[in-house]
Amino acid sequence: MRILFVALAILGFQQTNAQERVGVFENHEDVGNPKLKGSAEYKSSDQSYIIIGAGYNIWFERDEFHFAYNKIKGDFILTANFEFIGNGTNAHRKIGWMVRESLDKDAVHVSAVSHGDGLTVMQWRVAKGAKMRDPEDEIFFPKNGIQIIQLERKGKKFTMRVKTGDEPLQVVGSHEMDSLKDEVLAGFFICSHDETVIEQARIWNVSIKKSK
Repeated sequence: MRILFVALAILGFQQTNAQERVGVFENHEDVGNPKLKGSAEYKSSDQSYIIIGAGYNIWFERDEFHFAYNKIKGDFILTANFEFIGNGTNAHRKIGWMVRESLDKDAVHVSAVSHGDGLTVMQWRVAKGAKMRDPEDEIFFPKNGIQIIQLERKGKKFTMRVKTGDEPLQVVGSHEMDSLKDEVLAGFFICSHDETVIEQARIWNVSIKKSK
């Protein structure tokens, strides 16, 4: 009986892990315990992702959002196409790439973000539990309507690039993140900027290139 119990427990654990994986990402889950739960789906037919989530914001001293991620060490480049689904309810709903110290709601992170109104920005939290500051903890891009978002890590330096129309990738900005360790959580996210609302986005042409 004990052997059967252990076997069933292992099987249940494996099934749970299998459900958490989505496409090339090891896990996806809510961060910060938003009131409305998010999800993520991989469509093998066109190798795209649908990510769904809520959350009050990614700002101040804590965050709420849905996150699909991998543990990654060393240098890497994250690139993908991002677009919201539907008109949305808040101009500051957010999608993009995030590199995060942990799943804690107040963790150190750097993010490459596109807002619902087209605003494009690189933003970060310098220390666990620290309040993100405006404008000290962000870099704005002058153009809206981006098609591709890229976030590169090289040592402690993070660089955000974007593509609009037929133009080549353009640099939004770079920032040194001394507080992030070698192993981080890296992936894409969605935040509705309204804890009572669920938003959706489509993400495709996902590329995760490791340099070492």
